[in-house]
Parts: sequence; C-alpha cells; structure tokens
Amino acid sequence: MSDDTSSSKRPPRRSGRPQGRPAGKFGPRDFRPRPKREREAGEALWLYGLHTVEFALKNPRRVALRLLATRNAEARLAERFPGGKLPLAVENTSPIALDKLLGSEAVHQGCALEVEPLKPLTTLELSGARLVLALDQVTDPHNVGAILRSATAFAVDAVLTTARHSAAESGVLAKSASGALDVVPVTTVRNLGDTLEEMKAAGFTVVGLDSEAPEPLDAVRLAAPVCLVLGAEGKGLRQRTRELCDVLARIDMPGEIKSLNVSNAAVLSLYMVRKAIA
Repeated sequence: MSDDTSSSKRPPRRSGRPQGRPAGKFGPRDFRPRPKREREAGEALWLYGLHTVEFALKNPRRVALRLLATRNAEARLAERFPGGKLPLAVENTSPIALDKLLGSEAVHQGCALEVEPLKPLTTLELSGARLVLALDQVTDPHNVGAILRSATAFAVDAVLTTARHSAAESGVLAKSASGALDVVPVTTVRNLGDTLEEMKAAGFTVVGLDSEAPEPLDAVRLAAPVCLVLGAEGKGLRQRTRELCDVLARIDMPGEIKSLNVSNAAVLSLYMVRKAIA
C-alpha cells in the first residue's frame, strides 16, 4: 500500500474527557473491582487493524480520540460505515510512520485508533442469558483476545474476568480479538467464586473445563443456562473454582498431547456447549 507520508514522530496525545458509563444490558448487582495495575486510570492506548478499529468506532461505550490511517486503509474503513462516512476525522499517515508508532510487529493494516480504555462493566444481569463464559485468571492477552473472538462467534451472552490476575486491555489483546473486545460484553468481578455461587443460585449449571476430569464434555447432558469456566494457562482452575463447579469435564483427544492452549480449548468447548443447549 502506498500513501502520503508524514512525520514519523509520534504525534502529541490529546487528553480525552471520559464519558459517563451507559446503563447498558447489565444491571442489578454491582461489583467493585480493583483497578488494573498495568495501566494508570484514563491512560489512552492505540488499537490497530481494520476489524479492531471498525468495531471500536462503532461501540457507543468507546471514547475515540484520534484516527490515523493511510489513504487506502481510510477508503477500506469508510466502506464499512453508512454513506461511507467515518465518525472521526482521519489524519493520513504512512505505513512506515505507523510501524514506528506501534512497533514493527504490529499488524496494523494501515490504521490505528487512539482510544480511552473501556470502563469495565461491573454489573451482571443474568435474566435471559443462556451461555456465559468465565475466565479464571487467564492472563495472556493473545489468548484472551482469541477467546473473546470465539465468544462472539458462539453468541456468548457475557464473559466474566477477574479484577486481579487477568489480561489488561491493550492493542495486542484487541488485535487478537479482531473487534470482539468492542462487541461481547466483558464483566469484571472482584471475586469469581462468589459470582459463581450467585449464578448457581440463579439456576446456572457451572461447567469447569479440566483435562483430568472424569467425563468428556461432549457426553455431558446440559440445558441452558450454562456458565463455562476456563482456567489459567498452565495452572488450570483454582481449587475453590473447581469445588463450585457442578460438572468438571474434559475434551477427549486421541493424540499424544492431551491438553490444548486455553484459547483452542475455548473454541472447542463453546462449540460443544452451544450445540448441547441449542
């Protein structure tokens, strides 16, 4: 892609005024998570890639500050909006300038969007939900991004993450999610165990994925609503989380390797659970 060039120096940031959190679809219970340590509150970040930028611009909860794009990427983005009109003015740039801004390993596809981090949803409305996905201290941003993408594909009603020991929002996570970060509702809870207990009381069957579980997931009889719980990379589910699960199940694999990366396990288990409760 060839486009007009601009200065390779990083443009000065403009401070954005955070907008109030809309009521949204979540509501009666309120959790108060601790702030992420990886980033100071209100600090902006860069999202990049066509899908990621598109869905961020379409998310009413997202505060967008600046849009940098090559002329080619600008045209491709504009095609995805009514009337070909982008909701934010574009500052044209070059691929080289974006490489210097984001790092040479960032697959930016010619566009980058400076945004305020999403304000975490801290309330959870369970009424009407059929499938909820809970992440028990999953910290790798590539894995979390891929999981969010799968959760969106399988119409998960909400994804639960822990306020501590979870992946902070970042450009890497957003790119791995390919737009899903701005689509699927992600609710941050302070105590996952307490939340699972409340979900069980509300009629949810809590299913924990465990490679050593006695029963294969595709053999478990399930009916909605279901909360599927995935454990951290390497560690698996924490002890209390395991104890709170109604069912512990595994994914049967005939090969020499009997465990999967958590993001791969997520897509397979979501497929099985969605098929079971359809």
